[in-house]
Amino acid sequence: MRIDIVSVVPEILKGTFSSSLIKRAMNKGIMDIHIHDLRKYGLGKRKKVDDYPYGGGSGMILRIEPVYQCFDKLLSERNYDEKIFMTPDGILFSQKYANVLTCKKNILILCGRYKGIDQRIRDHLISKEISIGPYVLSGGELAAAVVVETIARLLPGVLHNPDSMITDSFQMEKMGAPPIYTRPEIYKGWSVPKILLSGHHKKIKEWIFKKSIQKKLDS
Repeated sequence: MRIDIVSVVPEILKGTFSSSLIKRAMNKGIMDIHIHDLRKYGLGKRKKVDDYPYGGGSGMILRIEPVYQCFDKLLSERNYDEKIFMTPDGILFSQKYANVLTCKKNILILCGRYKGIDQRIRDHLISKEISIGPYVLSGGELAAAVVVETIARLLPGVLHNPDSMITDSFQMEKMGAPPIYTRPEIYKGWSVPKILLSGHHKKIKEWIFKKSIQKKLDS
């Protein structure tokens, strides 16, 4: 899978992708991530990418020209299954949609910045608008990183133990995540449920299933 990310502040993403799970996915050749600095397509000597909004109002708006030029270059090199814009007012990102994205070959992500972007970008260049929550960040970089990591951990060969992915809370559509424990068995008088220490795999699975159902019902 290849993911291209367009950003005004690419440094944020470079640090995020230089370690841990995403780095492992890249080193294994499972995921190919390319970060593009939108300012390289900026206007004039100062490589300007933003301007004041028509009709007045506060804040600056990402201009259409730099984004179009960047997209035009990338689209001339390959076809993209999705052209995503990270925005607070987009469709809420979910584990279900993350699973859908794992089936894609090429994904292009645009990170917003400032007050927003020219509406014509959204109308003509974007195929999907995604939000990671009903709140506002300074830009879409961290949101894009969330999307990329969610996809990465679903790709075969990335996780050391792929079975752990199956029991992720949102991967279990009709169930919640069961309680999990590790050593020590007792800490400050708080004990691990005896069933988990029994070695009786069938009963343990039944316990986990019941707890998962109960978690979903309580939520």
